[in-house]
Amino acid sequence: MAESNFVDFVKIYCKSGRGGAGSAHLQSDRSNPRGGPDGGDGGRGGNIIVRGNKQLWTLLPLKYRKHIKAGHGNPGRGANKTGASGEDVVLDVPLGTVAKDFETGEVLFEITEHGEEKILLQGGKGGLGNTHFKSSTNQTPRYAQPGEPGKEAIRVLELKLLADVGLVGFPNAGKSTLLAALSAAKPKIANYQFTTLVPNLGIVKYRDSRSFVMADIPGIIEKAHEGKGLGLRFLRHIERNSVLLFVIPADADDINEQYRILLNELKQHNPELMHKPRLVAISKTDLLDNELKLLIEKELDFNQTPYIFISAITGTGLIKLKDMLWELMNK
Repeated sequence: MAESNFVDFVKIYCKSGRGGAGSAHLQSDRSNPRGGPDGGDGGRGGNIIVRGNKQLWTLLPLKYRKHIKAGHGNPGRGANKTGASGEDVVLDVPLGTVAKDFETGEVLFEITEHGEEKILLQGGKGGLGNTHFKSSTNQTPRYAQPGEPGKEAIRVLELKLLADVGLVGFPNAGKSTLLAALSAAKPKIANYQFTTLVPNLGIVKYRDSRSFVMADIPGIIEKAHEGKGLGLRFLRHIERNSVLLFVIPADADDINEQYRILLNELKQHNPELMHKPRLVAISKTDLLDNELKLLIEKELDFNQTPYIFISAITGTGLIKLKDMLWELMNK
């Protein structure tokens, strides 16, 4: 993913179409010069619709569409003809897009399937024609309903990446290197903090032609839930992952403390994340000899969370890691 092309948040002004007016037409022809009411209903105003598209991975196409307006409904006509509906506007978005009301922050819906459609803003209803108002005491009503006005609102679209496994860890923990080793993804890799500035997705091949999606989330730091570092911008992407893979380097000053801080940041951001299956991968174990590895293992305390020693450089533990992740995903 090119950093300049990855957009996971857009705010757009939306205006749906107004409904067409009902017709107050009265039937009149040679054989029946004083016919009854036959005014048709007005057409509904155009909706603004959001549609899931699995080919998309960014909200970039909507970044420059700040104003979205749907078409107006046409008025009804004689002979009980209903006016045409206003033209809908369909916005294609990546799977994992959440729609919110800008004023209240209320979540309106989520798009999780290809082709799934939800109405972001509904058009006004068409007015009823005078046919609906005919009664025994009013045989020739000469009035009809106007169409409902369209609606105006500011909507927010947020992308939360859909992935089977989300990589969680401090900057420079080896997440990008691991993703590159397990998949065909080519994330930027360097020995400094915040190399990864956008989430990266990779497809990991598994046994019997099966596969799963892994997401490399930009590094978390302490107090990220308060906006420190890259902060809240990327924490939300972790919410949509089925399994959380904590990546902690073997050369960390305190492996247990890093795990505690990472877990706390997720909990502070969204307590529901504590219910997701998780696994700890201790990376960069190519730096360890067997004696040091045994010494570290004695000190580990992840509160019954399973762990594994791996090296993305040498490939140590990667096959077993995929087995453990597959088992957690399919429990």
